[in-house]
Amino acid sequence: MEQFTTLTAKMVSIPTENVDTDQIIPARFLKVTDKNGLGDNLFFDWRYNADGSPKEDFILNTEQGYQAQILVAGDNFGCGSSREHAPWAIMGYGFRAVISTSFADIFRNNSLKLGLLPIIVDKETHYQLMSLIEEEPGTEIAVDLESQTVQLPDGRKVKFPIDNFSKNCILKGVDQLGYLQGHAAAVEAYEAAHGDRVNTVAA
Repeated sequence: MEQFTTLTAKMVSIPTENVDTDQIIPARFLKVTDKNGLGDNLFFDWRYNADGSPKEDFILNTEQGYQAQILVAGDNFGCGSSREHAPWAIMGYGFRAVISTSFADIFRNNSLKLGLLPIIVDKETHYQLMSLIEEEPGTEIAVDLESQTVQLPDGRKVKFPIDNFSKNCILKGVDQLGYLQGHAAAVEAYEAAHGDRVNTVAA
């Protein structure tokens, strides 16, 4: 997992509400076991014409889209079926964080496990971000995971929620397996000190 501490970056918006994972990455692209290249298929049916050529007016096919690392999405983003390919595709495109007023639980959990930061903000802040993107496309905002804040251009800081376990894993750049492996020495020491007791209970 790539480490995430702070990020100052440009934004783009896809304001559609209730975007499901099949729109994020269509099911026909789920046969791969390697996440490399999935970013090319992000929002495929919205992003490309029937002949495979890119739709020039779709935001992810523009220079503004290529430069952005933060996606501001509509409410209930990532609903529908469970698939890790959705956050993989979003990260493969180049996004490090997604901001919305709410996320589907499974999508949010998958994102946290993979290092994509799902940030929940209030409706007022969300509207302000959408307005900034439309009126000043090159606007940057700052995300600080340690303090769990998004800083807007006017200096206002907005807190966002995240559970401590996911926060610590993303700050350190380790997934769940890496977290467990980091405690291997403590586990071995415990087993060495309590080996007989553990074996007796198991028997």
